[in-house]
Amino acid sequence: MRIDGLLKASLVGVALAWTAVPAAGWAETLRVMNGSVSSDLRVSMNRAVVVESDVPFAELSIANPAIADISTLSDRTIYVLGKAPGRTTLTLLNAEGRLITNVEVQVVPDVAEFKERLRQILPGEHVEVRTANDGIVLSGTVTSIVALDRALDLAERYAPGRVSNLMNVGGTQQVMLKVRFAEMQRSVRKTLSGSVAVGGEIGNVKANVQSGTLAENNNGNTFVGQNQYTSSVESNGVLGLRFGSGSLQLGILLEALETKGVVRTLAEPNLTALSGQQASFLAGGEYPVPVLGEEGRVTIDYKPFGIELTFTPRVVAKDLINLTLNAAVSGLDSTVTFEQSGFSVNAFRRRETSTTVELRDGESFAIAGLLEDDFQDMSGQVPWLGDIPILGALFRSAEYERQQSELVIIISAHLVTPTRGEALALPTDRVTIPTESELFLYGRTVGGAPNPRTPRQGAAAEVARQDFSGSYGYVME
Repeated sequence: MRIDGLLKASLVGVALAWTAVPAAGWAETLRVMNGSVSSDLRVSMNRAVVVESDVPFAELSIANPAIADISTLSDRTIYVLGKAPGRTTLTLLNAEGRLITNVEVQVVPDVAEFKERLRQILPGEHVEVRTANDGIVLSGTVTSIVALDRALDLAERYAPGRVSNLMNVGGTQQVMLKVRFAEMQRSVRKTLSGSVAVGGEIGNVKANVQSGTLAENNNGNTFVGQNQYTSSVESNGVLGLRFGSGSLQLGILLEALETKGVVRTLAEPNLTALSGQQASFLAGGEYPVPVLGEEGRVTIDYKPFGIELTFTPRVVAKDLINLTLNAAVSGLDSTVTFEQSGFSVNAFRRRETSTTVELRDGESFAIAGLLEDDFQDMSGQVPWLGDIPILGALFRSAEYERQQSELVIIISAHLVTPTRGEALALPTDRVTIPTESELFLYGRTVGGAPNPRTPRQGAAAEVARQDFSGSYGYVME
């Protein structure tokens, strides 16, 4: 009996020790008085409470042992351990088998420990933690998406699948992306060719020898018998000479050509999107492509071309931006065509990049760079004659061509907030429709009166007052 009493006292001491832990939240002793309980019994998961009854009980049971476990410490004291989130009922009966009371037992996640871990992982974040039924409700405002994700991941550890997110992300959550496409194309081509023609008549025998361009362009006619010839290149850089003595005629044609070209392409699309949302941009057009379908039917499919931009921003910290970006520059290539069923379709030239980067507000990245250098060198000559020193140049042709292309794509990201409409200038603000007198008397295609929609003050007004010569455009800084 003495050992049994010591064992019961030890169990009571353990229960009271669990009850005294501050992190237990609802670890308290509940009293059953006059056939009822003072309140519902709330037990934290993996924590214990003690239920005391003023009336001795002879039998007790728990409706769902998977939610809570019970054991008796005496005929008036019950030890209740929370095992899994949920609700169940504890029933107490007296010696005559009559009902003493039903105790509503609610096992909830241990939010006290969760709050402590949350303060350690996210110091300075204002996150409010509450319980709802058998789950956890998070509310408040955090400074970034990263803090929100970490709080949700930690809450899932304590209440898997039962976390309600009511938190807001503070700060600016809209991102403006500025992309600059810059491309330079340079080409150099040099051509040098020589042709010779010799013809004559001895008695009834006629002889004609031609080489190079003269043989190609005169179609078997003697160069010496014609005063005209056709050059294989542009008219600049062509020299033709004719010599004759009696029936013997000699013609020499020298062709030289050098061409240089430069193409500059620059595009700066600007696009704004909310954090986590995808935005797309296309400045160009759609090219119709015939598609052969069933039973020989031809349908038209449209393929976009031009400046294409698709990106998804994500503000991960106060001024840190994560960007998933897909940018492309494409155009029609008339040098490559495909013909079928009476349709002629051009090929496409496309330069594309897809990447994910992180940068801070206002910073820039060069995410792509392409340098192409194509070189072609071709020469031809008449066998043996082209190898003759000096005079062999008349029987040779040489062509040199080099093309260089350089493409750079630079991105800049900015956190932006909306502004009042009066602070923005439109490209139409500087252009007004002319009156009849301005058009017919003075020949003005743009009116002189100020546009009533033009901003009157601020930075937008200064831009609107600028005098641009030539085509009107829109510049955003």
